[in-house]
Amino acid sequence: MGYVLKAVPEPQAILRAWLPFKQLVGVTVVHTEGDYAQARATIDALLEEIGDDESHPLADVLDYLADQVKAYEDENFQIPEAEPSEVLRFLMEQHGLKQEDLGDCAPQSRISDILNNKRSISKEIAKRLAHRFSVRADVFL
Repeated sequence: MGYVLKAVPEPQAILRAWLPFKQLVGVTVVHTEGDYAQARATIDALLEEIGDDESHPLADVLDYLADQVKAYEDENFQIPEAEPSEVLRFLMEQHGLKQEDLGDCAPQSRISDILNNKRSISKEIAKRLAHRFSVRADVFL
């Protein structure tokens, strides 16, 4: 089964589109703590705009930056094995968040139950939390 490829743009045409994008976004590859901070801030702004709309035109930009952040975190931050509730608690502390700040991921009462080990994290909530914190969903499962 073959794929039909679209016409490949000339490298100079890609460059003309890439440079303004790179200048506007501020970071396209995460190599330093400064790049990391810029990418995280941009991800937060994109999450505010996009919400749960995976068909939003900026969703690809969000995914691209999240992949860059993930690669940086995988190389520079070791997440020790921990219970999913402890991972969530750690990430909330690192981001200065309270339970009610995670309303885009789950109701406050559900977050409370998770943090108190009264309820496990569902796959759907794990995906939302992973998206929110730019980590892999399996850290919550």
